[in-house]
Amino acid sequence: MTAQLDLTALRRDLHRLPEVSGDEARTATRIAALLRDCGADAVLTGLGGHGVAGVFHGRAPGPRVLFRAELDALPIVETGAAPWRSTVAGKAHLCGHDGHMTFLAGLALRLANRPARGEVVLMFQPAEETGQGAAAVTADPRYAEIRPDFAFAIHNMPGLALGSIALHAGPMTCASRGMAVTLTGRTAHASEPEKGVSPDLALTELIPAMKALSLGVVTDPEFRLATVTHARLGEPVFGIAPGEAHLFVTLRAARDDAMAALVEAAGELVGDAAAGHGMIARIDWHDIFVACHNTPAATDIVRRAAEQAGLETAGMTLPMRPSEDFGGFGGDGVDLAMIFLGAGQDCPPLHAPDYDFPDALIGPGVALFGAILDRLLTDPA
Repeated sequence: MTAQLDLTALRRDLHRLPEVSGDEARTATRIAALLRDCGADAVLTGLGGHGVAGVFHGRAPGPRVLFRAELDALPIVETGAAPWRSTVAGKAHLCGHDGHMTFLAGLALRLANRPARGEVVLMFQPAEETGQGAAAVTADPRYAEIRPDFAFAIHNMPGLALGSIALHAGPMTCASRGMAVTLTGRTAHASEPEKGVSPDLALTELIPAMKALSLGVVTDPEFRLATVTHARLGEPVFGIAPGEAHLFVTLRAARDDAMAALVEAAGELVGDAAAGHGMIARIDWHDIFVACHNTPAATDIVRRAAEQAGLETAGMTLPMRPSEDFGGFGGDGVDLAMIFLGAGQDCPPLHAPDYDFPDALIGPGVALFGAILDRLLTDPA
């Protein structure tokens, strides 16, 4: 069993060696070894790809509690000058997943002294950045062995005071998905466009129609947002009247039912535009994130744990517009809470090329997870 583990050194070493979604094999191998060194009773590997789960049994029966961190980094060039900056070209931990993994490593050290009851699962999931990881892990048949009663995750949040927390019962992050539309007609010579079927009018109608689907502000239950992110008509040449167009739209909603309605409405727009201009339309879906909803019971546990850990509450508009796939661990009776933990008001934003997880946040993150564990798995009063 590991007697000592320098958490700051671990975080910086993870930062040096980032792996993007789906390619986290080396990181997963290291985490699995760490969990074994910390005396985990079981270590599951290859969950939903490269996912790793360390299981620690309490001394008596009780609830199963899952704490989640993410393995993956981003395909972005890091511009920071820290000695521990990325050594992998074009890839970097610019969202703080290196720090989140370190939180769970600190909790693993603490679990050398087993809880009075229950079971703890330290889940290191793959592919969070693409929205595929949580769904792949929970679809793995072995997940049934570790399916929790409670699930918790921390995401660092630049702009909030260092070590402060933000959460509420209800939606924390939005559902989102990428809609890739292909409109197919028929090419023609540019001198005889009437002999082809151009998707130009269908495309130019769809762009404002998609944007018009947006509704309300993020705090509204029916909030929805359609953002056009890419459009292409034909090829960049002068001799061909186009026969194909592509349109990318990101759909976003505060709740999954609102997302379902938005998907239906967007699909109808595509179908109508294609039919009206003699097009064949195809829709492909990418980067699908469900909404993350905190349950009242789990939220109350976090609030009490934060008080125990001496962490203050920060003001923040919730839910936040960006998506996070931790919501995939919820449902079916699982009490779940996502927690935003302030990374400092002067910290560069997430996904910025100069972002670096603040090492000063390691202590508060481990303390908060430890306090949650205390509240759930100590002997009942």
